[in-house]
Amino acid sequence: MISKTMLDNQTIMDVLRTIPDPEMPISIVDLGLVERLDIQENSACVSIDILPTFVGCPALPMIEKDIRTKVQAIEGVKEVVVRFVYDPPWSVDRISDVGRKSLAEHGVTVPETGSKLPVPGHDGTVTLHTSAIACPFCESNNTRLESSFGPTRCRMIYYCDDCRNTFEHMKRV
Repeated sequence: MISKTMLDNQTIMDVLRTIPDPEMPISIVDLGLVERLDIQENSACVSIDILPTFVGCPALPMIEKDIRTKVQAIEGVKEVVVRFVYDPPWSVDRISDVGRKSLAEHGVTVPETGSKLPVPGHDGTVTLHTSAIACPFCESNNTRLESSFGPTRCRMIYYCDDCRNTFEHMKRV
């Protein structure tokens, strides 16, 4: 049990940082899932709004259970309310720098922050160059899309022709 005499956002966020996403090597905080945190001191109720990476994500019950278990272990917390919200929609831009590094170390790349399509004034048509996705293992740009469908709806599979490794790339959903 974590001991704190007074509940505060930092204490709760520190605990949430220890909760990994069940499908990726990253905490739910670094993945950008935590949208809002509210502590009602008089009732010792902690409300947490979570942004799923996509509607129907199969990991949501496990994430909710982990949040409830770990946050309720904090001294002074009597109730934990977890809500899944979809506005604003989750984006890969929410992934922290620490999270991006952790994903890269495990072979998952992430689009650059702010590289959203379509570009204003652009018709939305683009030519895809898979060499724009650098391999997280050898940093080669000699990569190609193997499958638009990865182990989850938010990832796809690439192959590096130089080091001959496959790796995952987060989709912009």
